[in-house]
Amino acid sequence: MTSEELRQIIVHREGVEIEYKSAKGGLSGSMWETVSAFANTNGGVIVLGVSERKDGTAVMDGLTEEQVRDYKKKFWDTANNRQKLSVCCFVERDVHEEYVSDSWILVVEVARADYRLRPVFLNGNPYGNTFKRNHEGDYHCTDDEVRQMFSDANQMAATPDARILHNYTMDDIDLPTLDGYRREYKSKHENHPWTLVDDFQFLKNIGAYKTVRETGEEGFTVAGILMFGKTESITDQSCLPYFFPDYRQHDTTDPRVRWTDRIYPDGRWEANLYNFFNKVLNRLFDPLPKPFMLDEAGKNRVEYTSAHLAVREALANTCIHAAYTQMGNITVDRYLDRFELSNPGTMLVSVEQFYNGKQSVCRNPQLQKMFVLLGIGEKAGSGADVILQGWDDNKWQHPVIEEKIRPDRVVMTLSLKAMSMDNKRTTNGQQTDNNRPQTDHKPTTNRPQIQILEKLLEGEMALGDLMIVCDYKDRDSFRKSVLNEMLDKGLVAMTHPENPNHRSQRYRLTENGRAMIEKSKC
Repeated sequence: MTSEELRQIIVHREGVEIEYKSAKGGLSGSMWETVSAFANTNGGVIVLGVSERKDGTAVMDGLTEEQVRDYKKKFWDTANNRQKLSVCCFVERDVHEEYVSDSWILVVEVARADYRLRPVFLNGNPYGNTFKRNHEGDYHCTDDEVRQMFSDANQMAATPDARILHNYTMDDIDLPTLDGYRREYKSKHENHPWTLVDDFQFLKNIGAYKTVRETGEEGFTVAGILMFGKTESITDQSCLPYFFPDYRQHDTTDPRVRWTDRIYPDGRWEANLYNFFNKVLNRLFDPLPKPFMLDEAGKNRVEYTSAHLAVREALANTCIHAAYTQMGNITVDRYLDRFELSNPGTMLVSVEQFYNGKQSVCRNPQLQKMFVLLGIGEKAGSGADVILQGWDDNKWQHPVIEEKIRPDRVVMTLSLKAMSMDNKRTTNGQQTDNNRPQTDHKPTTNRPQIQILEKLLEGEMALGDLMIVCDYKDRDSFRKSVLNEMLDKGLVAMTHPENPNHRSQRYRLTENGRAMIEKSKC
């Protein structure tokens, strides 16, 4: 972080990723709560030696260089004390002194902790001493949240979907579901020896039934019953009592209509994961374009485009990475202009790592294996490259993945709206005509948007600062009511369009935005 970047932080109001702490009386105890919260959520920056006034302006404490160096030593002493902080998740460059506006400050950059190190807690006891970040404040995690973090951290030793269920038999397997899976498997693996074995042996081969060599324990796995089981067998207290996958279709904007179609465990079908996946996938395919394309031989029409592959990958991700032991459901919503796929749990990698696509940690590897055997679900990475490629090919707005808390959920939004020129991805490092006003586009603009456009004349701004301009408190409301529309119209553009959730994301004024300012003056 350069001094100039730090100055930009100091003059901006406290936000989700930035916390100002006065240090006139020394290092405050609340600082360590923020360390825990940032480490357990999405990371952030703590600036010691700055206080914030009620009007949102930042005021320097006027600390001396000697004071800040003393604070830095005390910080490292405490960070390495396991009785105070469960794990030291810092390296030398994360904690540094800066001289800004005639005052010394201490900057602490807290990275999101690896899932194997979470929860990051205080005072030697995770229960009651673990924190997360919610909007602009730290909060105590509930015992259930703490237990889920421990479960995620220990999952490599015993993944939840590999747990053996006692007293489950072939009677708990829905044979038509299994038959459908085997037929699909055979179409992908002709002449494979597994196509010749009986049903029970096949289930053993794919991990639906296993034997623990060390103990001799054997039985059907959670993954096997979840994928092929009967509804009542899945929702039994010994398996996954909260399982309730839900697809809602919204073919109208009428707020009085909750949905126009729905797929859920209504007793008319065996609501296992394989059946749900296929039923929902067909519904999500319906609105996708089907251009006239021929295969490589030029003989047969190809109707399975990169957009179809992207949707299939996104749905598989939702099913594979869900925390099925938590209360909450897999939900898939199809709107006129977007798909929203949501699952309970948190991400085991950061949002940035997901978009990079090079690292993936799977919460349910046995389920993943069952999908991969059908050619579904990216084994080597997060699958983000497949999803992004499908949306880029169709020039739709970039997919967005977000983590929600209380309750913990991961939400992926796949917009079917055209990408504005300013947010298009570069090709070979170049962009063409991205700053040219769209003369045939005459958007209407409300007062908050004009206020933001005029403020952006001064330079790039972060999301929290845009909210202050038009007096918004809730980020989700601001995005839906103001920002998303401005992006759609091409009035503003992201500084990191390839990664909408980039920690340094800011927004800049476009030529369309400048033209709108001039138009508003007429």
